[in-house]
Amino acid sequence: MVATVPVFEEYEPAADCPCPGCARWRRELALRLPVRTGGHPAAHGARRALVLATAAGVVLGGGAGAAGAVHPAGPFHPLGPAGSAAPPPTPQGGAEGLHGRPHPGPTSGPVSRHDLPRTTRADIINRAKRWVAEGVPYSMEKYWSDGYRQDCSGYVSMAWNLPGNEWTGSLHRFATPLDRSELQPGDILLFHNPDNPTKGSHVTIFGGWTDYRRTHYVAYEQAKPYTRKQATPLAYWKNSDRYLAFRYNGLITGEAPSDPGTDTGTGTGAPGAPGAGFPGAWAFGPGARNQHITELGRMLVARGAGRYYAKGPGPHWGEADRRATQAFQRAQGWRGKEADGLPGPHTWRLLVHGKGRDLGGAAATRAPAGAVPPYPGRGRFRPGQSNTYVETLGRQLVKRGYGRHYRKGPTPRWGEADRRNVQDFQRAQGWRGGAADGYPGPETWRRLFR
Repeated sequence: MVATVPVFEEYEPAADCPCPGCARWRRELALRLPVRTGGHPAAHGARRALVLATAAGVVLGGGAGAAGAVHPAGPFHPLGPAGSAAPPPTPQGGAEGLHGRPHPGPTSGPVSRHDLPRTTRADIINRAKRWVAEGVPYSMEKYWSDGYRQDCSGYVSMAWNLPGNEWTGSLHRFATPLDRSELQPGDILLFHNPDNPTKGSHVTIFGGWTDYRRTHYVAYEQAKPYTRKQATPLAYWKNSDRYLAFRYNGLITGEAPSDPGTDTGTGTGAPGAPGAGFPGAWAFGPGARNQHITELGRMLVARGAGRYYAKGPGPHWGEADRRATQAFQRAQGWRGKEADGLPGPHTWRLLVHGKGRDLGGAAATRAPAGAVPPYPGRGRFRPGQSNTYVETLGRQLVKRGYGRHYRKGPTPRWGEADRRNVQDFQRAQGWRGGAADGYPGPETWRRLFR
């Protein structure tokens, strides 16, 4: 009697890469849980194909070994069969295109920054916050409405705005490794367990340090049961020493997250450039020390927050800075996370441009006789501005002998005469170029009134 081989539509002759790593990859998928008990559909298909191939080999008299479905174990091939046009499913749900779309571009090897969507740190954090706000449930099989898989690597793929869903074994292709001390918002901490990707592998988005000791950071992560944001020990609760830091290759530098719940505008400032734009979230918070904090404090004092400072403002972030910032935010009608006492671009913009509502009790901010009055912020001295600070500035310029451009006044309305007089004073300090543009900054103000 001649044995016959049953025909199944699901089975096709094996054409996969015969390398030991890929064989191990196929075997691990085959041993995963079935779909009805929580397994991934790809694993279910691989298991059925393996069973059918083995059965066919037995019927033909070759046995399981003759069927060639399982090669000896070897190094795990995280990206699946080499040179395949379509990325194979992985034990974490698959490196694949957005749900319902093909995966664009190559599926192995490093990806150049020129081939990646450009994005800013602000955009990365804002996208991460969106899933937190929406409470996206964790799943290795499901996809959110934006097309990204609802697990940790799908979350990072979404935050980085990648064109496809990646997994912990492939995210490194889109990034550059860095030391943990260099971490900034939008970077990631990644642990990939190549021996068993489903055991311990995880990735979090770094949102900033929570203390000056840098032992904890704000982590945005997709974990059970929902997307969350929380203080996390460096680098994670488990396998901490095995997490590696990476920075997205398509990052546009010099940007920072915006205030929660306000606008998504980004800053253009950089360390050492006060007033050039929002310097970034890195400049504020516990342990921070820089001139941006001093400038923030002076602008807050000018808006009525002087009662929060027993001395200063100074360059070291303290509780006085947080309380003063929070009071200003609450004066705008903000509540909850929008008034957390940490300035974002919206808070900074209102202060710099002299907009928004002042705090009550402005009389408490009056400087003692002979002291330099608090710097009110660059926004007070711009075309179209009319306020007492412009007139105070003009009178001091005249007093110091720099009022030759006034035909009348000074007046509360900022004009070209004010700018040219300020420029004369700045040039007298030996400043040139952008340092003598005619718009008073904190140092111009300090020297003019000292």
